[in-house]
Amino acid sequence: MKIGVYYVVSATAAAEIANDGNFPWLKKLSEETGFEFEVTDVDHINDYDMVVDFIGGGGTEGIFKRDMDKLPQPYFLLTTGANNSLAASMEILSYLRQNDLPGEIIHGSDDFVVSRIKQLAQVFKAKKRLDGFKVARVGEPSDWLISSNVDAKQSKEYNNIEIIDVTMEEFFEEIAKKQYVENEYTKLIKSKGYDEHEIEEALCIYGALRRIVDKYELNGVTVRCFDLLDTVHSTGCAALAILNAEGIYASCEGDVPALLSMAVIGELSEKPVFMANPSRIDTDNNEIIFAHCTLPINMPSSFEIMTHFESQLGVAFRGKLKEGPVTVFKCDGLLNEFFVSKAELLENLSLFNLCRTQIRLKMDRPVSYFLTESIGNHHLIVEGDYAKLVEEFFKWL
Repeated sequence: MKIGVYYVVSATAAAEIANDGNFPWLKKLSEETGFEFEVTDVDHINDYDMVVDFIGGGGTEGIFKRDMDKLPQPYFLLTTGANNSLAASMEILSYLRQNDLPGEIIHGSDDFVVSRIKQLAQVFKAKKRLDGFKVARVGEPSDWLISSNVDAKQSKEYNNIEIIDVTMEEFFEEIAKKQYVENEYTKLIKSKGYDEHEIEEALCIYGALRRIVDKYELNGVTVRCFDLLDTVHSTGCAALAILNAEGIYASCEGDVPALLSMAVIGELSEKPVFMANPSRIDTDNNEIIFAHCTLPINMPSSFEIMTHFESQLGVAFRGKLKEGPVTVFKCDGLLNEFFVSKAELLENLSLFNLCRTQIRLKMDRPVSYFLTESIGNHHLIVEGDYAKLVEEFFKWL
């Protein structure tokens, strides 16, 4: 990843002294972050995933003000502990605040500066990847998802995320072709020795959805999957499991907010995302059980194939996830509101009356959120603690 550096230093005798310290330090930051820092001018500053404004010393406030309209926001003021760099940055930040402009001074120990730049770089890398995202609703949201529709025009206007509609009729036509391309995930599913006919039906649904993804050049897709039960007498669980493993965000039940939440946490964490229902809540112990019948096939340490819970049809997955820290996340469809919490995955369950993959978590934040403020039904879970990274993402959105 390249980071653009707008370098500003005053035209005084002190500038040479500043340069002698600033450029070696910039090289050190590049080595320790693993990112390439490239000093550039205002005409090329927008060519980078992320930009820092390196305030090289004192007397630079007027120069920054002159150029600031050409610099991308937010303004990250990189400072050193010498040559009045920090003092100048504080004056600049005060001016930004007076004008309701977003900014932050990046200053402190080398370890802190490296850590902060890494964190911000991950946020802005995700923001850049989500800019121009294209997803599809295959069919309308399931009838029970009464709060989970998203206005496509507003999504494009607010977040530059395009939502298109694909009919279930087109999907059924693709399924009828009974075709799919073999890959490592189809072979893995076949190796489990489950009913051969059911596996083939499920993989033909995968093939159909994969062709729709390719046809419309999609980054993500959500499917009104319960309509498959009465028409083709199979499930979309395998299709979604494989697509998610392939890096195509794929959610159940036509749930667009869940799909976009998958994309946000997936891009921030760069890990597979499990979409699940809150199934049981223990307020006394601040614990919750999540369950669903599909998950990215590359996410569990092991899995078994079963029927879909609600219908007892087709193919579904009971995956075993790694115990330890996880992140629980959800945002609304326009990315205006979000919930995030670190949690501890305590155990994998196999209860008979819940969807097939079941996990019990102890939450950091109060589980009362799910009872009083929940953003819809489905929530998203990834391995590892990304709560602070999520908060940073929405801070600069």
